[in-house]
Amino acid sequence: MSDPATSAHAGRGIIGFGWVANALFLVTAVPAAAGLDAFGGVSVAVALVLFFVSIGAFAYAFVLAAARSANGDNVAVANLFFLQGSAPRPVQYQFLAIFGVCLLIAVATVVWAPFGFLVPMLPIGLAGVWAARYGVFPPRLPPTRR
Repeated sequence: MSDPATSAHAGRGIIGFGWVANALFLVTAVPAAAGLDAFGGVSVAVALVLFFVSIGAFAYAFVLAAARSANGDNVAVANLFFLQGSAPRPVQYQFLAIFGVCLLIAVATVVWAPFGFLVPMLPIGLAGVWAARYGVFPPRLPPTRR
């Protein structure tokens, strides 16, 4: 589905969306955690929207991965959602950074903005979407007879 030579540049929109989501999470969760009442409801709404987007990303990635598996790719959870062997190192590092920043924001603000702890699911779902669309998977081996 993708050429390994170009896959490091593929899916920039998915990666960009992850960074924009982190920025939105940051600018709503930190003021709420700092006690600004005006951001309390906004941070809950943003956290829930990002969580529901992550659910959609997981479902979309699963459907795409099932289609790729039906077409002969050997798709596993580790290489779909954790990019193990399915993405080039720069892409893996980008998603690791997105996840790390998101987790840092969530942990730093969880006492004052508890719904933010749901948001770190988004980078994992986005990684699944990236892998399902642009990842390189080995071919599925034919079943062996006993």
